Amino acid sequence: MNPRVRYIDFLKDVFLLSVSCFGGPQAHLAHFQKMLVEKRKYITEEELIEVNALGQVLPGPTSTQTLTAIAYRLRGPNLAYLTLIIWMLPSVAIMTILGILMASFETKQISISFTRFIQPMAVGFIAYGAYSIGIKTVTRPRAFLLMVLAAVASYFIKTPIVFPAILIIAGCITAFNYKAHPREPKKKFNVVWANLILWVGVLIFAAVLGSLTKAKPEFLPIRLFENFYRNGSLVFGGGQVLTPLLYTEFVQYAPKHYLSSEEFLSGYALVQALPGPVFSFSSFIGALSMREFGTGGEIFGAIMSAAGIFLPGTFLIFFMIRVWDSLKSFRAIRASLEGILAANAGLVAAAAILLFQPLIENQPLENILLYSLFTVVTFVLIAFTKIPSWAIIAAGLLLGFIL
Repeated sequence: MNPRVRYIDFLKDVFLLSVSCFGGPQAHLAHFQKMLVEKRKYITEEELIEVNALGQVLPGPTSTQTLTAIAYRLRGPNLAYLTLIIWMLPSVAIMTILGILMASFETKQISISFTRFIQPMAVGFIAYGAYSIGIKTVTRPRAFLLMVLAAVASYFIKTPIVFPAILIIAGCITAFNYKAHPREPKKKFNVVWANLILWVGVLIFAAVLGSLTKAKPEFLPIRLFENFYRNGSLVFGGGQVLTPLLYTEFVQYAPKHYLSSEEFLSGYALVQALPGPVFSFSSFIGALSMREFGTGGEIFGAIMSAAGIFLPGTFLIFFMIRVWDSLKSFRAIRASLEGILAANAGLVAAAAILLFQPLIENQPLENILLYSLFTVVTFVLIAFTKIPSWAIIAAGLLLGFIL
């Protein structure tokens, strides 16, 4: 705790970060380093790296967890929750507005064909996500095999339950390789269970409430919260890994079909052009899912969805920041991360294929070649140039309007 840090000063810095941090978690870390370490000296560089690493091994949005954990260390939970709200508010608000506009276009039968180029571009972003995760984490034949098996399983099994099953199985497989990790001296656990109990309690309560209200359309916001809270409790690796879970849940899964594939891809592409957390994509989905309930319903759906996706990672980071030093001394825990991260890469790779297929179904050859070109060019631009993601998406939208 650092009582010399004033709430208003820290929150102003968080707001500046929320409107200037483009490029996803990796780029966000550089912004945090410059603002919070070098300029304000709230924490040291070593502390920033440690907190960010902890966020990467927990489910949830890494950048959000890093920022809220820093606030938690500085002034406790009150500042941390305010930080969460300020950090997510700009991008969530913009994605909510975009979701409402998208629904309005369809109601008024206004064509959204101007988004047709950013849809294959979104697949390029997802493919790059799989590549960036894989290149960092898949370094052994065992991990490569787990990545391939995870991709195949998630491609053919069209149900949301497959994702946690894949992650758990992959983690258990590599946990048996714990002897490859060096021993560390065991540290005494001093556990404060409140936030873990809160995380589990909300998860169970939301699941029960969602089950009881599933036949009642007017309770859709509750089910949206439950869906996003559950997915937010399972996502290791950030926004790219969130994509296959949400696509299966809201587009493919037969009882729902809240969004079309085109709407989903358009929203995912648009969020790449915004500063702040990629998880704000949830508010776009929530707004469109509630399109039958008017603008007020769309806003409420967006709020419930955003709350559902951001809260579990926040509860977990508040719990884990106190016990991580003790927990990471267990070799099996460190070994299981290899399997979880490799499976993540496979899930994202399969998502890229699944999302691309609807774009080319029943399309003439020239459209298939054109969409493939946009996907490949987007991947190359992200991977091998320094052109910011917002500029790439803006160019795609501009071409959509012109052509």
